[in-house]
Amino acid sequence: MENRKEKVIHKPGSLLQRFAALALAAALVLGLAGCSGASMPGGSADVVPNPSTSQTSTEQPFEMHFIDVGQALSVLVECDGQFMLYDGGNVDDGSLVVSYLQKQGVEQLQYVFCSHAHEDHVGGLAAVMAKFTAGHAYSPVAEASTKCFNDFVKYTQQQGLQLEVPTVGTVWPLGSATVTMLGPVAQYDDTNDTSIVLRIDYGSTSFLLTGDMEKTAETDLVNSGANLKADVLQVGHHGSSTSTGYMFLNAVLPEMGIISCGANNKYGHPHEETLSILRDAGVDVYRTDLQGTITVGSDGQNYTVGTEHFVPDGELNPTDPAASGTAQQAYIGNVNSKKFHLPSCTNLPTEKNQILFSSYDEAIAAGYTPCSSCIK
Repeated sequence: MENRKEKVIHKPGSLLQRFAALALAAALVLGLAGCSGASMPGGSADVVPNPSTSQTSTEQPFEMHFIDVGQALSVLVECDGQFMLYDGGNVDDGSLVVSYLQKQGVEQLQYVFCSHAHEDHVGGLAAVMAKFTAGHAYSPVAEASTKCFNDFVKYTQQQGLQLEVPTVGTVWPLGSATVTMLGPVAQYDDTNDTSIVLRIDYGSTSFLLTGDMEKTAETDLVNSGANLKADVLQVGHHGSSTSTGYMFLNAVLPEMGIISCGANNKYGHPHEETLSILRDAGVDVYRTDLQGTITVGSDGQNYTVGTEHFVPDGELNPTDPAASGTAQQAYIGNVNSKKFHLPSCTNLPTEKNQILFSSYDEAIAAGYTPCSSCIK
């Protein structure tokens, strides 16, 4: 990627220190230790400070591109000239993803994965399948009721392929890397928990893609005994507090956590609860909402991390959430109309008819609908 800011991360990391930090943090949450202001060891000692003046990068034999598709997810993986795509963003992101793949020299995709059937993951895949030939296309389900999913199926079938539902334990080669399906390990009613979870190994480096998997499926995955330890984690559900529980993060213990989310998104992603857990574990956080497209390269031993925009580490995961734009957005509901508004809306109800919600999801769960004037 041109003009990307780059940092180098050397392995091995201070794993025991970070394990101890996370264990202590979990104990604090459970009330088994005091002083919430105690500093946590680990993490930063493993990182060569970001040479922010660097404008060029050396291509690595393995690269993982977290494409900036706003409040959505799309990840391109390349190894030894072979490519796979994990999700395609929203429908409106299709042309952007296609253009990005073309710029990376993609002519054929060995594998296309739809992590799960929500539009912000499957939406852009129809455009991808219409433009690039694929060896295989995968999804946790063969059918869904949405047009965007059915368009993905249609363009898959136009290539003479059938959408395949893979099974846990399946291993695919991608150049000299291996891709292993770890989850889901059970049947779920919640579509997020049906997300296909992939572990990718290249040399001694490892990566974990989780889609929108939430804490129920995380716990089941940990209890399954799967090898979850990975150096780079795609943080689940755009950094929502419904994902990335202590038990799961303790099993993964990543060096880096990549959050794909939209700038100033209506859900308040990433949530401070998630950022706090990542801080406790000494995980270096990267975010597409602040840094644009993020590319992690590996030579099989060490990493390079490239971003479109340089952002100081303190802004990516600040100790004080109020110091950044990551604090969860509050909303004001109208108890009569059952609509909720931004505090800046000109159509706020009188104070006696107001109800305060700490997040978009909380308002929706209470049966309120967003104001069409202030919430787009």
